[in-house]
Order: sequence, then C-alpha cells, then structure tokens
Amino acid sequence: MATDKELSDFLENVERRAYRQAVYAVRKNESALDIVQDAMIKLAEKYGDKSAAELPLLFQRILQNTIHDYFRREKVRNIWISLFSSTGNVEEDNDFDILDSYTAEPGTPGAESSADKIERMQVLAIIDEEVQKLPARQREAFLMRYWEDMDVAETAAAMGCSEGSVKTHCSRATHSLAQSLKARGIRL
Repeated sequence: MATDKELSDFLENVERRAYRQAVYAVRKNESALDIVQDAMIKLAEKYGDKSAAELPLLFQRILQNTIHDYFRREKVRNIWISLFSSTGNVEEDNDFDILDSYTAEPGTPGAESSADKIERMQVLAIIDEEVQKLPARQREAFLMRYWEDMDVAETAAAMGCSEGSVKTHCSRATHSLAQSLKARGIRL
C-alpha cells in the first residue's frame, strides 16, 4: 500500500509528463490541465490503497481514459452546438455564414482537415492494436519507457526486474512494432 507521501511524490513526478501527453492529445492547454487534474484525483480516490509500484501503470490507464472521455464530451458538445445553431430565427440575415468568418489556429484540431483527422485516428488505432498484441512484459516496458518517459532504472524498479531485462523487452517490442506496422503500411 502506498503511503500518502509516496502517492504525493508519484503525482509530483508524473505531472509534467502527463501534462505534455494530454496537451499532445487534445491540443488545448486548459483542457490538458483539467484532464491531468481529473486523472490525479481519480488515482488518489480510487487507487490510493495500491502499492507504489502499481501507480505508474494505473495512472497511465486513468489518464488515457480521461483523454478519451474528453473527446467523447467534445463530440457530444459539438453535436448539440450545431443542432442549436441551425434552429436560429428564419428572419435573420441569411447571407451570414459563421464558417466564412471562422479560421482555426494552425496546429489545432480545427485546422486539420477531416481526411487528416480520420487518417490520424486510424493510424493511432492501428498502433494501439499492435501495442496491445505485444507480450505483457514487452508492452509494460515499452509503455513505461517510451510513453511515460521513465528511464531504464525507474522502469526496472517498477517492473521488478533488471535494467538489462528492461532493455531487452523494449528492444524486442520496438522491433516487433516496427515489423507489424510496416506490414500494415505504416512507416514511422
């Protein structure tokens, strides 16, 4: 069972990496802060009784689920906004089109074309599928090292194995992912 100090130290150490990950996913600083805060609260409330070694993977899963929840809420919110905007007064100026005056900031999801969004989502789904197919230890090492940005020593400590084993698992995982993604037509 993790002590309050261990939980606090873990959250302090992971907050910057989690924020970077959330900003990368949602492309909005304020939303990323909310996502990280929600994930930290969920970890503390629901899994504070877990051991310190289990916290990194639990937090990663909670963070990913919170990001997915954000996108689900945004999709529903956008549907309602478009529905309500189309029920405007008929006597209003019919020449005005909000889309004519709207320009999205470069690098934001709004500036990305629909085809690019779909392609990115498909590639991410394929990558996620291939990561899930990895053997458990390889997947665990890969996610800790390259997704959570943990160093070899931290990963070895969290996995309860030697640093050499972590390097071997990561090497095998990256080679396996490269081959399976190449076979599916994805070049990274």
